[in-house]
Amino acid sequence: MKRFLLIMSLFLVLTSLLPAQDAEGGLNIPLVDVSVRQPETNRDMAFSIQLLILLTVITLAPSLMVIMTSFLRVSIVLDFVKRALNLQQVPPSSVLMGISLFITLFIMWPTFEQIYEQAYQPFIEEEITVEELFTRGVGPIRYFMYKQVKDNPENIALFMNMQGLEQPETFADVPTYVLIPAFILNELKIAFQIGILIYIPFIIIDMVVASILMSMGMIMLPPVMISMPFKLILFVLVDGWSLLTRQLVMSFL
Repeated sequence: MKRFLLIMSLFLVLTSLLPAQDAEGGLNIPLVDVSVRQPETNRDMAFSIQLLILLTVITLAPSLMVIMTSFLRVSIVLDFVKRALNLQQVPPSSVLMGISLFITLFIMWPTFEQIYEQAYQPFIEEEITVEELFTRGVGPIRYFMYKQVKDNPENIALFMNMQGLEQPETFADVPTYVLIPAFILNELKIAFQIGILIYIPFIIIDMVVASILMSMGMIMLPPVMISMPFKLILFVLVDGWSLLTRQLVMSFL
């Protein structure tokens, strides 16, 4: 039976790969032509470079989504919540990443709208060039990162000093390659600060439960097994997910 199913599967695959016939009964085989040649003009060379840059940007798009948006802070905070509650598999990491992604889209939506209206829409209408597309597209992202970093200018000063650059007088004087790592450090710092505040009430519950178990002589019983239901009850009573999401969104405004 297994051999019969295998033969039938191979037959169906081979049948689907056969070329179709035209109206006269002949085989309609498509022509596939891929050629590689030496560039004859500077325009050909520039087109090849632009293609390589485009492929590189597409490859790095997920990483750029993580480090240049609110996804970094949101994902770290949600992971802190999971660890503070001592939850091992609930919710799964893939679910937390999905939640972080949609919260990020909600926070970044005004920025994405600006990029679409100021950069993408004029580009597809052939009103601006590729260089202007990049300049207008990176502008809203730079402004979003600067809004988060402006309260901690020491991060910008750190990378400006390491690069040997003069201290900027305005936002436009900060290079993008300096603003991005400064934004990353700022997001890590804020995410860990929020994580500490999340841990405090749950640590108190762990300490109370551990003290009660020791006073009752139950030394061999892990306190985590007893404290986890109380943590969940506290988190549900205060509507933790709604409160956490609201505070996360407000932290970017």
